[in-house]
Amino acid sequence: MYSPVQMPRLRHIPTLFAAACLALGYGVAQGQTSNSLDKSDSPSVAAGESSSSQPILTGVEYGEAALPAAPAAGSRAGGGQYDADTKHGGGGMLQHLTFEAGGGFNGPVGNSSSDITWGGQFGLGAGYQLTNHVAVMLDYQYIDDKLPGAVIAETGATGGNAHIWSLTLNPIIDLMPRRTNDFYVTGGGGFYRKVTNFTDPEETDYCDYFYCEPGYTNEVVGHFSSNQGGWNVGGGYQHRLGGAMNDGRMKLFAEVKYLNVMTPASSIAPNGLGKATVGAGTQLIPVTFGVRW
Repeated sequence: MYSPVQMPRLRHIPTLFAAACLALGYGVAQGQTSNSLDKSDSPSVAAGESSSSQPILTGVEYGEAALPAAPAAGSRAGGGQYDADTKHGGGGMLQHLTFEAGGGFNGPVGNSSSDITWGGQFGLGAGYQLTNHVAVMLDYQYIDDKLPGAVIAETGATGGNAHIWSLTLNPIIDLMPRRTNDFYVTGGGGFYRKVTNFTDPEETDYCDYFYCEPGYTNEVVGHFSSNQGGWNVGGGYQHRLGGAMNDGRMKLFAEVKYLNVMTPASSIAPNGLGKATVGAGTQLIPVTFGVRW
């Protein structure tokens, strides 16, 4: 049995219990809301986003650290296969090939003036450019000269000529390879063949599409020849065409050489003609104008 004094107090117990339950439920709800907000507001590490607690990378740590190191001074792309002194920095062996072609005139010097006269000549060459300064050329040259009247008269012929062709190895040294206007020296030697011909006019027919008429042409009636060694030395001037740094491959040149073909002295009656007497050695001064590339 409860006393009348305790009854009013017992009536307040349900009210207090309800208030306590409400307070506990409110606290739990507040905690869940706070956790949900924290998770939604914080950046996701898995998504690749940085949070405020992560350190910020500077330009050196983030960007510049990933860049490759700068190349060393003086180095070239491609491994620097050729140094700065070579004419062609790369491209293989074909880039170092060089060619020339030219022609001009020549005249005898010394005792050769009694055995040979002035004439024309032309030549072709191919070689390899070793450096800016040095190239080695393999040259073919053909010389066509007349014979002096005294030599022709000894044989009884009415005309004559001397043909000299050669195959020689000649280095060329450029003195100023990076200039537009350049000077060079050259020289070399090799094989020479000299053929001395004597001619007489022979009757022949000249024909076209409609008719023929008689005429005369000089025919070889006797000759002698010799195969000898020889050498040459000289120099020249060349003008470079094109190239922003005066490194164009095309060059015009003018060249003067001294040529000595070591032919023997002889006194020969070619093919039944009278004896032709010539001295030893054939010395010439060829002057050549041409192009190199």
